[in-house]
Amino acid sequence: MASALLFAEGVRPAFAEITAEQVRQSIDRGVAFLKRQQRADGSWAEYPSQIGGITALCTLALLNSGVDPDDDAIRRALNVLRKILPERTYAASLQTMAFCLAGKKTDLPLVARNVRWLQEAQITRDRGGKGGWGYDLRGGEPDNSNSQFAVLALHEAERAGVAVSAQTWRLAKAYWEDNQNPDGSWGYKKGVSGTGSMTCAGIACMVITADRVENADALVDGDRITCCSKAESNGNRVQRGLKWLGDHFSVTHNPGSPINTWLMYYLYGLERAGRLTARRFIGQHDWYREGADSLIKMKGDLADHWMSKVGPIEGDPRIATSFALLFLSKGRWPVLISKVKHGRGDDWNRHRSDVANLTRYVESRWKKDLVWQVTDIREASVEDLGQSPVLFFCGANSPLPDDADQQEELARKIRDYLDRGGFLFAEAHCGGAAFDEGFRKLMRRVFPEAEYRLEVLPPEHPIWRAEELVAPSQLRPLLGIEFGCRTSVVYAPPPGPGVKVQAPLSCLWELSRAGREAKYSQVVQDQIQGGLAIGVNVLAYATNRGQLQTKELAFDAPRDARGGDPVDRGAIRIANLRHPGGCASAPRALTSLAEAAATALKARFKAESNDLPITDPALFEHHLVFMHGRNAFRLTEAERKQLKTFVQRGGTVFANAICASRAFSESFRREMQAIFPDAPLKTIPAADPLLTPAFGGFDLSSVTRKDPQERAGNQPLAVLERKGPPELEGLKLGDRYAVIFSPLDLSCALEKQDTIECRGYVRQDAARIAINVLLYSLHPQ
Repeated sequence: MASALLFAEGVRPAFAEITAEQVRQSIDRGVAFLKRQQRADGSWAEYPSQIGGITALCTLALLNSGVDPDDDAIRRALNVLRKILPERTYAASLQTMAFCLAGKKTDLPLVARNVRWLQEAQITRDRGGKGGWGYDLRGGEPDNSNSQFAVLALHEAERAGVAVSAQTWRLAKAYWEDNQNPDGSWGYKKGVSGTGSMTCAGIACMVITADRVENADALVDGDRITCCSKAESNGNRVQRGLKWLGDHFSVTHNPGSPINTWLMYYLYGLERAGRLTARRFIGQHDWYREGADSLIKMKGDLADHWMSKVGPIEGDPRIATSFALLFLSKGRWPVLISKVKHGRGDDWNRHRSDVANLTRYVESRWKKDLVWQVTDIREASVEDLGQSPVLFFCGANSPLPDDADQQEELARKIRDYLDRGGFLFAEAHCGGAAFDEGFRKLMRRVFPEAEYRLEVLPPEHPIWRAEELVAPSQLRPLLGIEFGCRTSVVYAPPPGPGVKVQAPLSCLWELSRAGREAKYSQVVQDQIQGGLAIGVNVLAYATNRGQLQTKELAFDAPRDARGGDPVDRGAIRIANLRHPGGCASAPRALTSLAEAAATALKARFKAESNDLPITDPALFEHHLVFMHGRNAFRLTEAERKQLKTFVQRGGTVFANAICASRAFSESFRREMQAIFPDAPLKTIPAADPLLTPAFGGFDLSSVTRKDPQERAGNQPLAVLERKGPPELEGLKLGDRYAVIFSPLDLSCALEKQDTIECRGYVRQDAARIAINVLLYSLHPQ
């Protein structure tokens, strides 16, 4: 099964110096090159031995690179492919994958035809090579390259809804098992020494075939579900393959290839091996980052295509460019969720296909390609964790390490991740009493503040309806921790006394693709659907329904914040500063401000989609930066120096304490004093032009703020409304306010989070205050 392949990651080397913009530009240029190479009839020049193969490969590369299926180039290419009958394994497989990715329902009969052809072409005799594929129907000697393409095509066909015989999958699985070398590698044929390209093929095909053949880690008998029932797996074979690949890793040559051939083909396979095994790292290597860096350097700044100097096939720039685009585009699919490896043994992984199956379900709902990863929380840095918007934390045993220092380190790491906008989704399963006790202790360490405690999510919480309605019979208690302006932790506890016992969510996700021959009763199907509904709802809530970053945006080079949309190029751009004080607690506040300013001022404003690191040189591309939070924090010396330079060059910092957080206010004032010891924050007078229409804004002499009041006994919180000028503090450099700070909340109000416990301004006045500050920052002082 696909998710039997979850392994730890060790210490990694320094990141390659590559930018997200370089990746995007390389993809765009490669797409333009392939389009120019297309002939008038929609085809690309073919090799006589594989008619349709080049056209299908180029079409696949374009589709994966984001070219719309209705684009003229794709439309004409598909028309060519529809006229070609399957005769050779490579061409038929590529043709099948192109049809599947284009997603035209009218092509499904052609996909089914090709599936029948590939099943007929599979070698079923017992004289050797059983389960593999040769070049055509004549049943010649099989090889691992043809066999890989056949498996990939059948895999995509089933994803598109065309069934493949279970016997075909069983034979294919046995073939790849039989062809693995003792050292864990695969070669071109059985007994041939291993290469990187063929080992990647073996790893991917073992994952795919096992997913179709092996049993789930849960059993169903009538209406009864038995969870945490670990099935036999080929995971050790995959682990051995990954070990060989990690030991021989390269992105500049095909490991094991004597004359450095098939580099691009190898990278095409490397992407698949990393993605299907849910690994960001292979051995000590961030395979996508290093591979992208190598490809971009190989191409050069001026070229628009790739071409190998070794071998006639990859010397063809259409083939080399197609393989490069497939690596760059598919390898950058956004991460939806990471499954956290913790503790000893495999308690964290009792249901090995749970997250993989949930990710497939979300893909089908959102109609986008997504990946999931495994993260060893003991080895991962906060930056590593931050590449996933959601961490899934599950088990039966306590997640707390035995060592007290390790417990504190774990709690600190999780808190830092949540402070930076992360989301934690946890579940106790397989009994789970020890996990439940340990997880609650862990959350108390993560959140020592008394206001952050696990509470039952009420029926009106948006999680119950973020993506789809959960059938009433499938509802279950979920607990959450409100952190910032949203619930940042969601926990599914074990059933308590008197509560209906339900299968764990992870168990239901595990069963959602238990096998092609599995037929469940309606009772079981309803439970599985309920589990999937809760899972997708939590992910939709956590990610704003799939507002995810592609992988290259995590590269540690200064990012291009200008964006690619021509409509935004003339817009006034505002960024939210990244810092450890809860900078992502109100993720839509800045967007709401930009929208309000655009409506009120009839001008274009753009809120940057990603938080801006203070040390990023792109800081100086903005005249105004936004800063908010609700937690204590401390800036680094590098951050203080950069912020000081930004302000001295004329930039403006506009900050507010979310829900009037005292911890954030104290930290912010301390940091400003450290940066500007001779220019303290002072109250801005009510008559200051900033608070008037002097710069084209609003009269702020009377604004409304909410002031929660504690009441005696068990009475609910009372909220008083007070009117008057806003309470703002300013730090002046010369005659201008370079830093403007509101100790009362603006962000939650801008985000339209009307929480009674949040001390700050009402929504309309929060927008007016922010617009006045925005206009002030644009006015020459």
